[in-house]
Amino acid sequence: MLPAFLEKYFWEVDFQKISLRSSRVYILKRLLEYADEKALRWMWQHFSKDEVKDVLYRYRGFSRRSANYWAIILGIPRQKVLCLRKPSSKGLKTTWPY
Repeated sequence: MLPAFLEKYFWEVDFQKISLRSSRVYILKRLLEYADEKALRWMWQHFSKDEVKDVLYRYRGFSRRSANYWAIILGIPRQKVLCLRKPSSKGLKTTWPY
């Protein structure tokens, strides 16, 4: 179980059912985007630097501001952070072109 002070970051799910073992990516994504200082201290006690980097490399869903912040803090080149990469030059296919 996660500590009670983290419950505010998981507003849309049943907090009691979140498992640190099976929901590591979900927990990390939330904390990297929304956490305060106390939650970040907890995060660094339970997640390795490599785990945090891996989430930034492999997942989207972060604001540009958060992604830039973590890239600087962790010394990650911007082009390696998935959500900071430029979108595909082909663009999206439109079903309704008007």
